[in-house]
Amino acid sequence: MSKHFETQAIRNQTERSQFSEHSTPLYVTSSFVFDDAEEMRASFAEEKERNLYSRFTNPNTTEFVDKIVAMEGAEAGYAFATGMSAIFTTFAALLKAGDHVVSCRSVFGSTHNMFTKYLPKWNIETSYFKVNEVHLVESLIIENTKILYIETPTNPAVDILDLKLLGKIAKKHQLIFIVDNCFATPYLQQPVKFGADLVIHSATKLIDGQGRVLGGVTVGKKELMREIYLFARNTGPAMSPFNAWILSKSLETLVVRVKKHCKNALKVAKFLEGNTHVKFVKYPFLKSHPQYKIAKKQMKLGGNIVAFEIKGGIEAGRKFLNNIKMCSLSANLGDTRSIVTHPSSTTHGRLSESDRLEVGITDGLVRISVGLENIEDIIEDISQALDF
Repeated sequence: MSKHFETQAIRNQTERSQFSEHSTPLYVTSSFVFDDAEEMRASFAEEKERNLYSRFTNPNTTEFVDKIVAMEGAEAGYAFATGMSAIFTTFAALLKAGDHVVSCRSVFGSTHNMFTKYLPKWNIETSYFKVNEVHLVESLIIENTKILYIETPTNPAVDILDLKLLGKIAKKHQLIFIVDNCFATPYLQQPVKFGADLVIHSATKLIDGQGRVLGGVTVGKKELMREIYLFARNTGPAMSPFNAWILSKSLETLVVRVKKHCKNALKVAKFLEGNTHVKFVKYPFLKSHPQYKIAKKQMKLGGNIVAFEIKGGIEAGRKFLNNIKMCSLSANLGDTRSIVTHPSSTTHGRLSESDRLEVGITDGLVRISVGLENIEDIIEDISQALDF
């Protein structure tokens, strides 16, 4: 098999059946049959590697996982029903009562809730550092710290964390380094190269790329994935064969899609920098981005998310959303269709102002998931929505 990224995404397929199909079929089956009692015994004893039951393995989920493993440069992986089931299962499988996690404060809202509301039920605590406080990470590590967790770029403020630096810290203190790579995809960034032990994706976003299905995946070191697999096998957060089939097909076009997403996003970011209604713009490949140099070192391109602050705060943000004509108003991202969100009045509206500011969500912050429409149409819609 070629080592080139695009070829792996297209040619890493399930072995053809007796029907010699060119495209992998959909295996809609809950279980698989055995030739005799001995084969069944050996299979369940894991003496023989084969499909047993679709909660454990299925040809479609195996194909999808194998592709992500190859793309990320990992050793093994497992596919989940959603991105959050991938995150929760990964932590639940690797942590025990009394363990401690160090995480960047700028994480997805549901991940934050997991750290603050649910893991403490099992006496698992989390200490946070801010994106501009990486120098404090080592001071947060204590005797029972087991995991160092980050996402980069962050959601929704697209801040960048130094993977190489954090990878070194994790290795020095023998921590499991876990990276949410959702915003970058395996094409733009491979955290394993910088010392990550595990990489997580919400496949619902750019990996699917068309807003069709939910999915999550964790890949990384074989011995860690073994624990995650056993936990998932017994608790059941598995990806469906249909979703895996869709997502594996989506990976075949990931490179061409992401390249266009990034090209459009950079043009949108540059347009917004020159708009009089905009206070600031954050996009990883803009030279004005606080972590521009780090982004250039660890990412191929800047991704499809642009964050910007509209002058006028929350009300200005609401007016902008109400003025949008073509772009979608949705909480999703990574779609072929451009999507705009105003976090302060929607997804993060229940947080206090201080809590929002802690993760870079200012009152007028808008997140744009830049799609694949003609760039002139995208910019025209944004421009007219800002004209108030």
